Amino acid sequence: MEPVAGHPRRGQLKTGDPLTEPKTIAATPAASEDDARTVVVSMYQAQKKIYARAVSGWFARWRWALVWATQIIFYGLPWLQWAGRPAVLFDLPSRRFYVFNLVLYPQDFIYLTGLLIISAYALFLFTTVAGRLWCGYACPQTVYTEIFMWVERHIEGDRPRRQKLDAAPWSLNKLWRKTAKQAAWIAIGLWTGFTFVGYFTPIRSLGGAVLAFGLGPWELFWILFYGLATYGNAGWLREQVCKYMCPYARFQSVMFDRDTLIISYDAERGDPRGTRGRKTDLKAANLGHCIDCGLCVEVCPTGIDIRNGLQYECIGCAACIDVCNGVMDKMQYPRGLIRYDTLEGMDKHLGRAQEIKRIFRPRVIGYGLVLLLICGALLVSLLMRSPFRVDVVRDRGVLSRVVDDGWVENVYRLQLMNASESEQRYRITARGLPGLATDLKTDIEIGSAQARWVPLALRVPPEAAASVGPGSHGVEFVVERIAASADEASRTQVEKSTFMVPR
Repeated sequence: MEPVAGHPRRGQLKTGDPLTEPKTIAATPAASEDDARTVVVSMYQAQKKIYARAVSGWFARWRWALVWATQIIFYGLPWLQWAGRPAVLFDLPSRRFYVFNLVLYPQDFIYLTGLLIISAYALFLFTTVAGRLWCGYACPQTVYTEIFMWVERHIEGDRPRRQKLDAAPWSLNKLWRKTAKQAAWIAIGLWTGFTFVGYFTPIRSLGGAVLAFGLGPWELFWILFYGLATYGNAGWLREQVCKYMCPYARFQSVMFDRDTLIISYDAERGDPRGTRGRKTDLKAANLGHCIDCGLCVEVCPTGIDIRNGLQYECIGCAACIDVCNGVMDKMQYPRGLIRYDTLEGMDKHLGRAQEIKRIFRPRVIGYGLVLLLICGALLVSLLMRSPFRVDVVRDRGVLSRVVDDGWVENVYRLQLMNASESEQRYRITARGLPGLATDLKTDIEIGSAQARWVPLALRVPPEAAASVGPGSHGVEFVVERIAASADEASRTQVEKSTFMVPR
């Protein structure tokens, strides 16, 4: 294989790399060719640290806007109060989940399933249209890495100063800068872990427990675990999470096509590359617009060279676009040497209007329609959701028995779940068999967002039991929520069960 100058292009390997070339020991003149042997070199190579340079520009501002938006929501929601409780709280011990005015129970798991399906289809849709937008702007790994790198730059300096600091011997200056950086990273990680646990334990009481050193074992474990994960992923692993641990980088290609908007280098305009002055005649010097400054590599958080074409490591953050546009401005060249474009648009020189028309292709329309249908179904289901739930469980110990004067009795347990924020009264009746009666004489009262098991028995007179015959017969429990005022409508829910008549 011939040596390749500069960075290897896609599909090429650098000569001399111990990962790509085994070392061969030639046979001595006295030895036969069979004595020549190959020494196997370890496939492990230490990860070279990436020093990403700070960048400013239109896309960088958008990325920071998403950082602020996502973190205000994440850190702020646990502190927001709603009807005297946290607005969002996943109360696992009580098995109740509060989302503003919604009170969800484990039986409402279908809504979580719908939310996950919506997230998946939204990811498919956005990836097909515009590549890795999620990775580049809103993924937690990207967001926290951006925050940690901001801290690092403000304490240790930008790329050249960080490189110089790491190469220098230990001194008081290096010690305090490294210590301050690590302390800030740990503080951010612990606060993130504390906020995460605040979604499962009311954060105000959790804060009091932290100050009083009274955390329970599980709260302490998850604060430290989530904090350590944030610290490790954003502070140390960084691009390695995107390159080696995240599965999305590996299967993104199946969602790309030639009309997917990706970050592209215009080789036709940029090559041949080379340094030059601002007033150099490009035609006479046989040069393209790329001055081969390497800044697009220095700002890349994953350390790739976008000029070598699309690579799976590219997270679509557009840092290379911002820095290249800045260079083009200084050189008084047109912007867009590196830009968001499609493969079809690059090859056929399509205009922006033509590329926008090509967005509405069968795959995109299919994803969009499915996404709209699922969102609509989930919204309708939430709007039509009953403010209470009923589960009927038969008493397995006594399926059926004959009691006073030949009456046939079956025993049940009803779980009533009040999903509203106020106390409610319920009336339980039954129907389905002649003379069917329940032993409940009073209405049932259940507090706000509470659940209660109600034991009850259904009975039928002997003549009714004889007329329907032995075996299993269908019955219905009718649970009516009694309106507390004239302005409030009553609601009724019907649950089916069976009534056993013995032989």
